[in-house]
Amino acid sequence: MSYEIAIIGAGPAGASAALFAAKAGKKTLLLDHGKSMTARAWVENHYGVDGIEGPKLLELGKEQATKFGADLKEEEVLSISEQADEYVLETANGTYLTKHVILATGAIAQLAEKSGIATKEGSEPRIKQVVDVDASGKTKKERIWAAGTVADQSVHTIITAGDGAKVAINVISELNGERYVDHDVLKA
Repeated sequence: MSYEIAIIGAGPAGASAALFAAKAGKKTLLLDHGKSMTARAWVENHYGVDGIEGPKLLELGKEQATKFGADLKEEEVLSISEQADEYVLETANGTYLTKHVILATGAIAQLAEKSGIATKEGSEPRIKQVVDVDASGKTKKERIWAAGTVADQSVHTIITAGDGAKVAINVISELNGERYVDHDVLKA
């Protein structure tokens, strides 16, 4: 099965990216290995939330993404390789094909390094390596993007979630050939 957008990591950045991509009608894959640092967090500094356990925040993010049609697979991506005009994501259970990849792997940049994606020293405390991206989230590899902590954003969930949304909107815009805006209005 081939996807338009595959997001690796379902923490705040990845789930947010998947929510936007799926809601925009893109065939979206969300892959997660279940090792998010948010799983150990108590969050009181997230806009609109009056305190939430990290595991609950992760669960809600995945639920929102799948509600809009994202395919969620609880699998670790072992490698990313190119095949014609698609990327092949290899897991222990098989492979997935996708046009675009969004890396949202949190504090872990090893998959990017192993896949030949440029990294650099991280600016956040305890984050040694991050993916080298431009302001839109693009890497130097065509159609590979990064969002959240692995893209050198602050580890705070509100910031990584926003960055995931931003990068997804940029990918959607590129796929659509025009700027994408997702703005819901109250129903009368």
